[in-house]
Amino acid sequence: MTPEGQAILQHLGTVFAERQVRARDAGLLARVQAVKAYQHQRFAHTYADLLASPRYAKAARFFLDDLYGPHDFSARDDQFARIVPALVRLFPHEIVGTVRSLAELHAVSEELDTQMGGALADAAITPEAYLQAWRTVGRPADRERQIALMLSVGRALDRYTGNPLLRHSLRLMRGPARAAGLGALQGFLENGFDTFREMRGAAFFLDTVASRERALAAGLFADTDVAGATGPGWALGQLP
Repeated sequence: MTPEGQAILQHLGTVFAERQVRARDAGLLARVQAVKAYQHQRFAHTYADLLASPRYAKAARFFLDDLYGPHDFSARDDQFARIVPALVRLFPHEIVGTVRSLAELHAVSEELDTQMGGALADAAITPEAYLQAWRTVGRPADRERQIALMLSVGRALDRYTGNPLLRHSLRLMRGPARAAGLGALQGFLENGFDTFREMRGAAFFLDTVASRERALAAGLFADTDVAGATGPGWALGQLP
């Protein structure tokens, strides 16, 4: 097994462990699902302008649904775990590196979501409760890692648009990928590739995501009373 394959399996193991913890606690599971739904709503709130933009709407929707969504990615994760050796063998090295980043992003997100669910009193999430949960969980370095990984996946997809040979190779892999049980991953990569190509340059989009996510993170972890974190420049002013 290559180092990339081992890292992917390790991250998927983390995801599986987090799901097992929630499966044993129905209350925790409900709160984590509420966290995911609220974060999906928050992302749509933060990027309402990009979601309404003819140029950036599709990319914003891709981030919202495929990287930040509350969806159950169990089927895709199960595919990864079963056929990581085939993934490493079939896909180009650049693609495998992106899958590794995607798997790590997934693992970090699941860990943080579980802890957020554990910090909440119930599944009725208000902006104040969300902010307090983040401060209870802490881990600002992991939140920054989560942002960096999300941007890394986006920048990789943007780079791929300048490589027609890679896109052609990806198309040729549809049959073998499906035969190897990699259909969900193939669909994710093709959708991401086509989305970023249609954007005709992702610098503004990714810079916007970076600045807004880091501004919100700074507000979440600022040394300010929750009751005082109001207004457009503070964390509560950025939450739906």
